[in-house]
Amino acid sequence: MTWLRAHFHTHKPIIAMCHLRALPGDPAYDQQRGLDCIVDAARKDLLALQAGGVDAIMFSNEASLPYLTQVPPITIACMARVIAELKPLIDRPFGVNVLWDPKASIDVAVATGASFVREVFSGVYASDFGLWNLNCGEIVRHQHAVGGAHIKLLYNIVPESAVYLAARNVVDIAVSTVFVAQPDALCVSGLTAGAEADSETLRLVKDVVPGTPVFANTGVRSDNLAATLAIADGTVTGTAFKRDGHIWNEVDVQRAREFMRIARACRGD
Repeated sequence: MTWLRAHFHTHKPIIAMCHLRALPGDPAYDQQRGLDCIVDAARKDLLALQAGGVDAIMFSNEASLPYLTQVPPITIACMARVIAELKPLIDRPFGVNVLWDPKASIDVAVATGASFVREVFSGVYASDFGLWNLNCGEIVRHQHAVGGAHIKLLYNIVPESAVYLAARNVVDIAVSTVFVAQPDALCVSGLTAGAEADSETLRLVKDVVPGTPVFANTGVRSDNLAATLAIADGTVTGTAFKRDGHIWNEVDVQRAREFMRIARACRGD
């Protein structure tokens, strides 16, 4: 786990999601208010998360529903613009997640200077967004080809809204993914954003890949944080920081502070 401490300056880091509003090209994009409104909303959430004491930030096009497995160039361009405008304000490690496109995530990370990405990089899944057929060898070669070898890859092996197409259990998937793909970390998710990941699944994955960091990727709240950090090496958290715990609300700095108070107590900071 040494890279976690070197990268995030703590063990069991809390990576906070900065969810962007719907972007140009998305069905819910507000053309009248425009891209500047997206930048302004992201700026407020970023500053609230940092004031709340989170360990890292991850930017995501969470409102780009329904998601695509290959995003258009406008999504990449707009995410890069938003992050670039906010970059002077970012004072801790940050990453990106372009849903659900691993190559685009790496491209935006390279363009903005992000140091990690989270995506589905391997496996074949039947999902609400169609069939996902990921080739991790091709994706990693793309990462190196575009100058992103330094970027940490967080592999989501239990992606939301999807099921592995072959009859394989999560233990086998975790073991083979670590052997074949050599991910920097694995992520275990619930059914959707904000849905709690199954604690037994989280424990099974951690037990079989003790040398690889395992993150609880969805549904971690203040009331289950201690139990989660007793198993996981960190969390990726978004909904719990929002006003009233609702995913599409703005970040509530007091909720972030309380969450991080518990995290620091669990870590012995």
